[in-house]
Amino acid sequence: MGIDPIRVGIVLREQDLSEWGGRLHELAEHAVAAGIDHLTVGDHVSFAGGHGADGLIQATALLTAHRRLRVQTGVYLVGLRHPAIVARQLATIALLAPGRFKFGVGVGGDDPSELELCGIDPRERGARTTEALRCVRLFMRGEDVEFRGRFFDIHGAIRPAPDPPIPILVGGRSDAALKRTGRLGEGWLALWVSPRRFAEAIDTIEHAAADAERREVRWQHALQLWAGFDASRATARERVSRAMEAAYAVAFERFERYVPAGPPHAVAEDLAPYLAEGCRRFNFVAEAPSLPAAMEAAAEVKALLSAASV
Repeated sequence: MGIDPIRVGIVLREQDLSEWGGRLHELAEHAVAAGIDHLTVGDHVSFAGGHGADGLIQATALLTAHRRLRVQTGVYLVGLRHPAIVARQLATIALLAPGRFKFGVGVGGDDPSELELCGIDPRERGARTTEALRCVRLFMRGEDVEFRGRFFDIHGAIRPAPDPPIPILVGGRSDAALKRTGRLGEGWLALWVSPRRFAEAIDTIEHAAADAERREVRWQHALQLWAGFDASRATARERVSRAMEAAYAVAFERFERYVPAGPPHAVAEDLAPYLAEGCRRFNFVAEAPSLPAAMEAAAEVKALLSAASV
């Protein structure tokens, strides 16, 4: 088995959907023409006073906008939904765009009121996510499912099974998230981690997979990170710090060591330590003069990292 190629994606945010609504085909064309490997979409039912957009609806719209575009969720809050409904949506996506979608999932909880709105105790979000994900995996085999758990009692099937199967990426920084990845995922979606922590987490995931007797997983781990793109490091840093402080209401210095900024060669230099630890996939929450400019810069980072990995 050869070394996986470097792949880069761009994370779309709520403002991107507003700006490009009604012309997603243009957005998709920009991504494909630039050499972006995939677009990543988030998911919220009601975040920070009611905001958000459904991840699987976004993904479907983008997948149908261009026949070569690949899309993933990063992350979909699977624990907020019934797994049979989610499995049916995934099976439908697989019919519309076979082999072009990856299902990134997470527990959420940054806004507890979102879980409460959906009738879920925030203290149970991790356990509920694990059980929901387990049920979704069972459904995606296309077989009859008989499952009785803490949260779901299921008897039935969802057919046809996605062909090819849809890879599952699991987000989260906790040990519980890493073990969830090893037992139920094809990859980890890392966020706010150092290169050393990235490598340590992969070991934890592989041990969890071995304990679950999963021996032949083709792992698709990825790093999701904010990045500032501009002609100078100072300008790029100012651009991304302003956006992050507005988003998180926390001083940028808390995040800075995880956030590369500058022209593409500088960003590639900052990511080299992750490359050395085996990371081959990077999803950029990109701050740049425009979304097409961010795509072009990310594609240049991809070329530089690819050259460095030969």
